[in-house]
Amino acid sequence: MHKKKSIKLMPTQIIALTFAVIILVGALLLTLPAASRTGQSNGFLTALFTSTSATCVTGLVMGDTCSLWNGFGQIVIITLIEIGGLGFMSAASLVIFVLRKKVGLRQRMVIAQALSVNEMDGVVRLQKWVLLGSLVIQLAGAVILFCRFIPEYTFRQSLKWSIFHSISAFCNAGFDIFGEIAANDSMITFNNDPIICLTLMALVVVGGLGFFVWEEIATKRKFKNFSVYTKLVLLATGTLLLAGTVLFAVLEWTNPATIGTMPTWQKLLNAAFQSVTVRTAGFAGVDQAALTDGSKALSIFLMLIGGSSGSTAGGLKTVTVLTVFLFVIARARGRRRVNVFKRTIPDEKIMDALTIIAIVVGLAFFGAVFISATNPVGFTDALYETASAIATVGLTAGLTPTLNVVSKILLIVFMYFGRVGVLTISLGFLMGNKADDRFRYADTNLLIG
Repeated sequence: MHKKKSIKLMPTQIIALTFAVIILVGALLLTLPAASRTGQSNGFLTALFTSTSATCVTGLVMGDTCSLWNGFGQIVIITLIEIGGLGFMSAASLVIFVLRKKVGLRQRMVIAQALSVNEMDGVVRLQKWVLLGSLVIQLAGAVILFCRFIPEYTFRQSLKWSIFHSISAFCNAGFDIFGEIAANDSMITFNNDPIICLTLMALVVVGGLGFFVWEEIATKRKFKNFSVYTKLVLLATGTLLLAGTVLFAVLEWTNPATIGTMPTWQKLLNAAFQSVTVRTAGFAGVDQAALTDGSKALSIFLMLIGGSSGSTAGGLKTVTVLTVFLFVIARARGRRRVNVFKRTIPDEKIMDALTIIAIVVGLAFFGAVFISATNPVGFTDALYETASAIATVGLTAGLTPTLNVVSKILLIVFMYFGRVGVLTISLGFLMGNKADDRFRYADTNLLIG
């Protein structure tokens, strides 16, 4: 008797396929008339686009969230955001912990991949940190927002807004339901409110640091005790936030369509908000279409960098870009090794970083060429759109609803690709038949530079 061979999937394959299933289920739920504000289905493409954007915590939408989707639709969206932001394994792990079940080796492998950690030692403890820390942080954010909303709005509206936007900000999703006040304005309505802006900024930054970094900060506390990775994440994050704030303030200071007419304190607040949100959060404090070309270029650069590995944020990731930056500096100085904090970065890690950057930047660029060639839009705005999609940011210069069907499908693919990760997809579907090189050709000399 021949035994049937069971199909065994790699952890990365499980993650990629599960995300696809979650997106499809979400799309089917959003297709229902019961999810629509008008009582009539918004159509499968709109539902699929929204489901992908929510699950991949991007924030690009086909229309104002509050205008398109009713209470049930918004619940579906925020559920997809939570699952997509924390990872589906967090939800599965919660069930396992509640039932007091043992976490097997295969489950540990999937959790490790979902959290973007290389080792399985302590992965269950880290998963518990993720669940508990996420709940506490989102609850704290919701309480602060509720206290701010309740004096001016009804109890029901304040509660709904505080919970929805706390989850959306922490998960770096960028979805908002402020359309009840002004459709398609996102955070523009509240860009003069320091409490709301600073709370959302704090949630975005914490969510984008990464779960591994949280644990180290909570357990080791002192900077000198942190791992090299955590040190690089904190330095890169702080530098990007400060530099982004200064540059946005300079570039937009006299632009009347964005922050030009605001008082000084509000200009600085919104420059800081743009610096934070453009790195995968997706809330718009000012009209993105009205930004100067310099600000759009800076935004695209920050979008592509994104947050940190193993976080709710997307993008190339801070340490990935910093690794290549350190490599370039070392090579420019004639050094063959890249050293940082008295440690050497392996060549394999540098090559991985270069590969990811080449793939993501290349896709964003050629995607923008396609969109600008098939739609009546400029290349800069098209690149703004594709960078936003593949880096799972969610900011737009107003193009998303106006694009043709093929371009919208391209953005759906980009959002999925950006969230699941270049390496997760490539390794998950290519490592099944991995074979070592059996021979090597002789070296050749090339002229470089």
